[in-house]
Amino acid sequence: MTYSWRHSVLSDRHSTLGSSLEDWNGMGTAWTYDKDVQDDYVAIRTRAGLMDVSGLKKLHLVGPHASGILDYATTRDVRKITPGRSAYATVLNDQGKFIDDCILYRTGPNSWMVVHGAGALHEVLANMVVGRNASLLFDDDLHDLSLQGPVAVDFLSKHVPGIRQLKYFHHMQTTLFGAPVMISRTGYTGERGYEIFCKGENAPLIWDSILADGKEMGIVPTCFTALDLLRVESCLLFYPYDNSEIYPFDEYPAGDTLWELGLDFTVSPKKTNFRGAAAHFALKGHERIKIYGLLLDTDAVAQAGDAVYAQGQKIGVVTCGMFSSLTGKSMALARLLPSFATEGKQIEVHSGQEVLKGITHSLPFDDPQKTKRTRKD
Repeated sequence: MTYSWRHSVLSDRHSTLGSSLEDWNGMGTAWTYDKDVQDDYVAIRTRAGLMDVSGLKKLHLVGPHASGILDYATTRDVRKITPGRSAYATVLNDQGKFIDDCILYRTGPNSWMVVHGAGALHEVLANMVVGRNASLLFDDDLHDLSLQGPVAVDFLSKHVPGIRQLKYFHHMQTTLFGAPVMISRTGYTGERGYEIFCKGENAPLIWDSILADGKEMGIVPTCFTALDLLRVESCLLFYPYDNSEIYPFDEYPAGDTLWELGLDFTVSPKKTNFRGAAAHFALKGHERIKIYGLLLDTDAVAQAGDAVYAQGQKIGVVTCGMFSSLTGKSMALARLLPSFATEGKQIEVHSGQEVLKGITHSLPFDDPQKTKRTRKD
């Protein structure tokens, strides 16, 4: 077990399931269990899986200046986020380059919860509250249990009145198995799913109760690595694993633009006053790479860092690959030269001693209209 400075109270459950609790974001996290990760992937795509994603960092930002701070720190127009709603946002540096992403949850007129991964947002907000009428609290007692998959709503509807009416990227304060929780209709799987935020002392009760009561519906505990399979299909980027921090440019410092990552949609329409805004807009049309998909003619999995070739030249690098036992397809996310980031181009992935042939493919592979995660019944 990795020695980490953060601790999930569910670590004993994960150990019992066979996890050695590898470090992610300072917390021992269940990367794997004693079973095939394909089983977890299939469970989430066809039934539902419960995952401990408490390694995400949870920040509370409160005070009269809280909204103004977030409006400048992120790409979203926070005035449009009313209490009970949330939004996916990105964070840039002064050079207009991506340094983090997050979900902004508005919990009241002057109160927010911000959830992010391994990027620099915590430090950014800590600097911005200095001298302003706002306070920032890092809440590591708050645990995040993610229940994802098509039967998640059927299970929760037996315990939480009104859960079926909760819209995508909305959240509610309620109770679950007698414990106070905030349930958010968000996730990182491309499926209809919910994140359950609870006190650390209540996390074991909620975890155990969901697995016990949901067993007949096929709900199972799922490991963190299953997210790699799901996110490749659904084109959900993972910082820094898809970014130039891992795959640096030869002639540029690390840092990608939103245009390169396909995240320019996170800039609210007509918003121009946010950190790095001038540089962001100036960088449009100067993309050095594009995130794009690869569909391979094999059941082998392309590995992170594998070189991608076309027409006799190196055109990019794989950032994450997966094989789907449901569709029988091998897919990958890749950083490609923009001229090759179009549908149907013949490519080769050089993976160790193997050459994997395939074509470029638009993203996402699964549910391009996002009908599953936004379903309204």
